[in-house]
Amino acid sequence: MKGIAAGIGVVVLSPLLLAGTAMMMASSSEAATTASFSGCLTGLDTAEVTKEVTKILDGASGKDVHIQGLDLPAEQIPNAQTIVATGLSLDVPKKGQIVAIATAMQESRLRNLNSGDRDSLGLFQQRPSQGWGTAQQIRDPVYASEQFYKHLLKVDGWQQMKVTQAAQAVQASGYPDAYAQWEDLATALQKAIAKTFPNAGKDEPAKDTESASGAGMCTPDKDGTSFGRIPEGSVPKGYKIPKDADPKARAAIEWAMHQLGTLYQWGGSCTDSHGPDPMGRCDCSSLMQQAYAHADVKLTRTTYTQVNEGKSVSAKSLKPGDLIFSRGTAARPAHVGMYMGEGLVIEAPRTSKPVRITPIKDWDILAARRVL
Repeated sequence: MKGIAAGIGVVVLSPLLLAGTAMMMASSSEAATTASFSGCLTGLDTAEVTKEVTKILDGASGKDVHIQGLDLPAEQIPNAQTIVATGLSLDVPKKGQIVAIATAMQESRLRNLNSGDRDSLGLFQQRPSQGWGTAQQIRDPVYASEQFYKHLLKVDGWQQMKVTQAAQAVQASGYPDAYAQWEDLATALQKAIAKTFPNAGKDEPAKDTESASGAGMCTPDKDGTSFGRIPEGSVPKGYKIPKDADPKARAAIEWAMHQLGTLYQWGGSCTDSHGPDPMGRCDCSSLMQQAYAHADVKLTRTTYTQVNEGKSVSAKSLKPGDLIFSRGTAARPAHVGMYMGEGLVIEAPRTSKPVRITPIKDWDILAARRVL
């Protein structure tokens, strides 16, 4: 650490600033990139941060984006977005998301580092030797965020702690107070990013018990059991899209099948599920939206709105391409999948699971919609 400080020309640093600038940096060049910030960030204009964050999320290069404390916003903001999205998918309270962002700011400056102090890696500088996972896993921002949240939620009374105390309870850093300097920035980032997710803050199901379609307990004649166990991310042996499927439904199913095996990402756009950016992966409703977009059919973005698309159908009369809904209530379902025919459904199930095909017998169908 002294070598790093010397390499970037630091003459005198307090322990707090040293932790904030040099701790766990992968190389002197990486440390130099993050060493320019000094002091605590307070009194940030959240509205201004939101405006700047939105520029990046809308595809701006970052050259004209200015947020105090972020030297590389084009790299840092997407990583913060992944942390927030993962927290939302795991139902982690807002404060927990703020703790996670503040921690990642301190440990890596919200950069997915290839190395660090000893065997530390990634956004949170987690260590394979300390049981956080393999190096490859830790370098996945979604996995790293999940692991941080899982450890945080096990801390007794973390919600009553200060942000820096909660972060320290997980990280066991040599500089336990260092996380405090990032609290205001983390709060502003969380608020700005959460606003960009259509489902954020709308998790509570409405009080409704009946489906207008009468889907209820009905199921199709074929329940998918004839295919036996279906390995996650694979196509069951012998399955073919039914010949009588609507051409647009066929196109949507085929496109969705090309996403099999890609990991779920809550809030992901499903525009590049095989790419390196976690936010390009699919969640349940974006998989439906993008599959039908490739069949020239426009769908809205969330399960809460897709349940009103097209027309209501009985679960007993499903056709390939129909959307089926479960979890929550019929008026406000929390999950959606696409019926493929032959008693099978393709879905992006939940965090840490891949896009997969499941038998419809495993679904508690609340509603079904035909969008063609």
